[in-house]
Amino acid sequence: LHYGTLMGSRACVKMAAAAWASGFPNAVLHTANTFSIPLCQGNTVDQFFCEIPQILKLSCSDSYLREVGLLVAGACLASGCFIFIVLSYVQIFTAVLRIPSEQGRRKVFSTCLPHLAVVSLFVSTAVFACLKPPSISSPALDLMVTVLYAVVPPILNPLIYSMRNKELKDALRKVTSTFFSSGNIGIALHK
Repeated sequence: LHYGTLMGSRACVKMAAAAWASGFPNAVLHTANTFSIPLCQGNTVDQFFCEIPQILKLSCSDSYLREVGLLVAGACLASGCFIFIVLSYVQIFTAVLRIPSEQGRRKVFSTCLPHLAVVSLFVSTAVFACLKPPSISSPALDLMVTVLYAVVPPILNPLIYSMRNKELKDALRKVTSTFFSSGNIGIALHK
């Protein structure tokens, strides 16, 4: 709403520095923890990428304290990020409710709500992945939950933001109408 005045280069540098400053210790903690555990159940992970819970399943030592330590460190970092997101949305919604025209409010909400849905999907599935009891763990469930928080949100974010762009909508409409009207669909289906 006041994006041009609030988001100068200094604010961008501060936010990038905060992301790096919080992400680097988290990465070092996970990497050091991963390399320090002895593996005695092979080195095959039942996922499409290595996640800490999957690696801990391969450990032959008792990993309870490691899991608790990782959960506490992750919860502290995640709660800080979550509080920042909530406070940002409170400020956004407060500013939006002050917009006099209903059409203006609708336009802003139509951008914010899909992003909020993606953030909620990410947070809820990541929390479920970290806190689910081992008794309900299965390779299929673990894979589905991992895809929901690691793959789906990064795919949806560009779509949400780019579909707000009128030029992109027009170009997409033109490409699809050309594709369907020129008979290319028959060629594509025939192949």
